[in-house]
Amino acid sequence: MLGRIIIISGLALATAYGVLTFEAQKFLTPTETINRFTEKTSPKKDEPKVSGITMFRGNNTRTSYGTGPLPTDPAILWQYPKTTPLCGSSTVARVTKQWCGNGWTGQPVVWERPDGITEVIFGAYDKKIHFLNAATGEETRPSFTTGDIIKGSVTLDPDGYPLLYSGSRDNFYRVIALDRDVPTELWRIEAKVSDGVWNNDWDGNGLIEDDILYEGSENGIFHIIKLNRGYDASGKVTVAPVQLFSAPTFSKEFISLVGDDDLSIESSPLKVGGVVYIANSGGRIMGFDVSRALEGVAPVVFDFWTGDDTDATLISDPDGYIYAASEDERLNARSKEVGQIIKLDPKNKNNPLVWSVHVPKKGGVTGGVWATPALYQGYLYVPTNTGELLTINTKTGVVTNTLPLGYHAWSSPNIIDGTLTVGTCEGELHAYTLITPETPGLIWKLPIKNQGCIESTPAVWKGNFYFGSREGFIFKVGQKQ
Repeated sequence: MLGRIIIISGLALATAYGVLTFEAQKFLTPTETINRFTEKTSPKKDEPKVSGITMFRGNNTRTSYGTGPLPTDPAILWQYPKTTPLCGSSTVARVTKQWCGNGWTGQPVVWERPDGITEVIFGAYDKKIHFLNAATGEETRPSFTTGDIIKGSVTLDPDGYPLLYSGSRDNFYRVIALDRDVPTELWRIEAKVSDGVWNNDWDGNGLIEDDILYEGSENGIFHIIKLNRGYDASGKVTVAPVQLFSAPTFSKEFISLVGDDDLSIESSPLKVGGVVYIANSGGRIMGFDVSRALEGVAPVVFDFWTGDDTDATLISDPDGYIYAASEDERLNARSKEVGQIIKLDPKNKNNPLVWSVHVPKKGGVTGGVWATPALYQGYLYVPTNTGELLTINTKTGVVTNTLPLGYHAWSSPNIIDGTLTVGTCEGELHAYTLITPETPGLIWKLPIKNQGCIESTPAVWKGNFYFGSREGFIFKVGQKQ
């Protein structure tokens, strides 16, 4: 890509790797360009072959929310651990803090194992990955220990290989075998600050399709890795990963434009047709054409700047429009112009912004959004850091309803059978009817024990909720028994 000029929403920005620009369109003929943005992912590829929730938000477009029927009289069915909370200390910039439970995004995997056990798998702030029986809350296998806290959501192999994928703040993203007596690391990749910027964590949730892993690291690098999954002569699962492609989502000029080098990738990849989209903490949204990824080629075909930290994962509707949510911390001119909740049309290279909604500071609380929005029947549902659940018409961008959630609403909502559910930082689980989708109506609220902040996104499977709180515990909520 050396020497090529790429425009980010009207701005020509050079990078240390050469200049990336929206002129990546020239890699494609006009017909190919249209197909790349409009082709829909086939159900066989988009939906996992495993019965369960294998990744954050369930599928490649991050719009699969789980299964019902949801409880009408909810109750806490178990808590893990029973007494001692899951806590660990972590040091960043020479400041050590204690973290408890699990947090953003922290959505567990829930899957139905071949032996009939439904298993819940999650990373936590005690620096471990835990494995629980969904029915009882008891451990199903030994935990897997990493060198630091785990903030993101784990991924279970969607094609049935007994493999788990997880990042940690100890700098490593791992592939872990689940067909041994104990969970066993098979491979790891390190995120080095020297190779990028800001940090070396892995918060994003890996996306796997056709034996390829797509993932971003907090040093601002986007990775495409061929896993080469298989089995050895004894029948044990194997991997032989090869990095096909990597690219920075930053540049010296972009750092200058933003005003700092906090340009990590904390969002999870979104895949629509042949394009993988990723956002960074400087607000840069990039789309990579991955149709030739096996050849090590993935040109940029979309490039947009929101103006501020875009940690929430991008989502897409069936027509290929993209919805993004950003924070409002830098308070720069670009974020004031663009807003914090936006709809983008990747096919419109000159002016992809369809509409925007501003979420400014309120009552001393930082504005913007950390939660990943949810889509349902032409409406977008977005919890905000200022403590509101916004309902937005996806055609017009008009906010049709606002409901109070309490500040620091980072948990992403799920929508199942016409009911929206969401956790709050006030330690409650809420359910709203969407019988009139433009105006959600409260059905129930359930306080969770000592009402510790729920930052993580619940996994909802067969009507049961599995999630953690910052109090230090993991909970199962279902129909009162």
